[in-house]
Amino acid sequence: MTADSAQSLARLAAERVDHRFKGLPPDADGLTVAELAGQRRNLFTGGFATPVLALSAERLEHNLKLMETYAARHGLAFAPHGKTSMAPQLFQRQIEHGAWGITLAVPHQLRVARAFGTRRVFLANELVDAAALRWIAAELDADPDFELVCYVDSVRGVELMDAALRGATRPVDVVVELAAGEGARTGVRTEAECAAVADAVAGTRTLRLVGVAGYEGEVPKADTERVTAWLRRLVALAADFDKAGRFTGLDEIVVSAGGSAWFDAVAEVFAEIPELSLPVLKLLRSGAYVSHDDGHYRKLTPFNRVPEEGALEPAFRLWTQVVSRPSAEQAFVNAGKRDAAYDLDLPFAQVIRRDGAERPATGVSVTALSDQHAWLATTPEADLEVGDWVGLGLSHPCTSFDKWQLIPVAEADGTVVDYVRTFF
Repeated sequence: MTADSAQSLARLAAERVDHRFKGLPPDADGLTVAELAGQRRNLFTGGFATPVLALSAERLEHNLKLMETYAARHGLAFAPHGKTSMAPQLFQRQIEHGAWGITLAVPHQLRVARAFGTRRVFLANELVDAAALRWIAAELDADPDFELVCYVDSVRGVELMDAALRGATRPVDVVVELAAGEGARTGVRTEAECAAVADAVAGTRTLRLVGVAGYEGEVPKADTERVTAWLRRLVALAADFDKAGRFTGLDEIVVSAGGSAWFDAVAEVFAEIPELSLPVLKLLRSGAYVSHDDGHYRKLTPFNRVPEEGALEPAFRLWTQVVSRPSAEQAFVNAGKRDAAYDLDLPFAQVIRRDGAERPATGVSVTALSDQHAWLATTPEADLEVGDWVGLGLSHPCTSFDKWQLIPVAEADGTVVDYVRTFF
């Protein structure tokens, strides 16, 4: 950890707890985050108010270690996508667990990372905003240790970047983004157009071409065969660029891909990268692993296809309380769209707590969300009363983190040992 990072994270620990932070004990107002963490309160008996989102300390550490090991085993550099959590404390832990740097998507996220001392950033997006580019140029000029790699996907985009960066001391390193196919998201559609974008970069003094990249998660009708075919196109593009002498003068060539659903295919294809004129930085960018989930990524994780390599563990649980039991078939808890991700799946009722005892949420399911309530359907075997705590599993980490500014990190017995601050 750099001195700048340590100082910035220390400022987070010195932040005062108050009304801004949902779910925290009301009697903690005025304490610093460090003071509250030092009290090691229990999530269930220490005055926390429902709803409250918690991260499992043990599962969080397990996931960090697993992906560190996976990347090392497959010879991959790792720049996990920080937009999942937007939590500088987690960025730092990812870097401590071997990450090359952090992937981000938009200028605000980059400003957060820089405010907390992140030295290497892969910006997996096209950036043509002049004000943001001028700020980046100033950051690069002021800090020789700051490394940034950014997408480009059009000649027009290159022209706009060049115009905004005129006068900068250091060029911005860029990678040509290869689109995942016709009708996919961003990126250059054909290899000929990729060459034209690379030519445009070569015609500037403000940009430097360092590699190629893309996102296989956008491959239309994605399956192993289609994703693998696209990844091989990406590798071939890097080889063609290298053969054409486009990477002369670099120390390494960047080839990057890898979301959270197909990183096994990325590892397999990147292992096949032929010897090029320079060493290759094989950069994986999966981000959802840090908390994993109980829905979308539980179903899609590549570890389902390669179980011998381990398994991620869902680290989130949203604790709610039954506030209404109007009939034998229905109940309501006090968390809704303001508290739980719902863009991919509804939350999953997992456990019920009553009088300190925890049991499976048998016969309980979430059927809908209102702004501040979850609608529960209950079958005859459901033992559920007003006042019970119900632990909900969540789907899609990226829209779970962004609803909570300060998230307790709890050990298995409920002892809260830390608080994660997010910046969305």
